[in-house]
Amino acid sequence: MALGVAVMGTVGVLIGILLGGSFFYFAAGLGVILGAGIGLIGGRRFFLGIFVGTFFGGALAWAVSGPENITVGAGSGAAMGGFLGIWISMLIDVFWRKPVQAVADHEAEAGSGGG
Repeated sequence: MALGVAVMGTVGVLIGILLGGSFFYFAAGLGVILGAGIGLIGGRRFFLGIFVGTFFGGALAWAVSGPENITVGAGSGAAMGGFLGIWISMLIDVFWRKPVQAVADHEAEAGSGGG
């Protein structure tokens, strides 16, 4: 949960900086609340994707267009990192998990054949 609060809170702060004024507090608070919620339901891979995307997006924006666009690049990188993190997580679940029915059939065959 702490990772979720840190990551989403950081994204909220970056969005709040872009919006300016009192939106800063609203965006940061909303980011912390969403991060805690996602952290409670177990979104570690999602947060890792957001963290990596934020870092590389900000670094790329800094390298390409200078330090005044780091926040835009970090926000865009966080969004792309989140989407890619979910996509990779789904692929991992599809291709690297054992089918439940095949495992149950194998255990049933092993248990009944020794008689």
